[in-house]
Amino acid sequence: MKYNVTVLWKRASSEIFTDNKYSRLHTCLFDGGTELKMSASPQVVPLPMSDESAADPEEIFVASISSCHMLFFLSIAARNKFTIEKYEDKAEGLVSKNEEGKLSVTSVTLKPVITFSGDQPTHEQIASFHEMSHEQCYIANSVKTVINVIQE
Repeated sequence: MKYNVTVLWKRASSEIFTDNKYSRLHTCLFDGGTELKMSASPQVVPLPMSDESAADPEEIFVASISSCHMLFFLSIAARNKFTIEKYEDKAEGLVSKNEEGKLSVTSVTLKPVITFSGDQPTHEQIASFHEMSHEQCYIANSVKTVINVIQE
């Protein structure tokens, strides 16, 4: 499997660049045709050099962990004959110093609220589905970040 993304940034002619006051706004072009407006986080680069209406890399990182976990959870639930009507996760990432003293996304907390219809899985089954989702998630398997799941 191979995945491609094009990241495109261009300096505005009015920007000096070497004064470090250039726009961090850029575009990510995904292989399926989706374009995503991105910027540095306003928590990292002050406005107006960042754009708070755009996604930032830290948010995309948290979203990729949450999305990957959810996709595996949905698949596992379907294989176990449980119907999910809605899955909503208000995931949260924490940037702090890691063991090497470098700033990194040290933890991500997933907070999924899942609505099932028909037969209802037990609390233990749901916990098991989360464990299996975490074990199978490509993104979770690729990072050092601690990933926690808080069940409702």
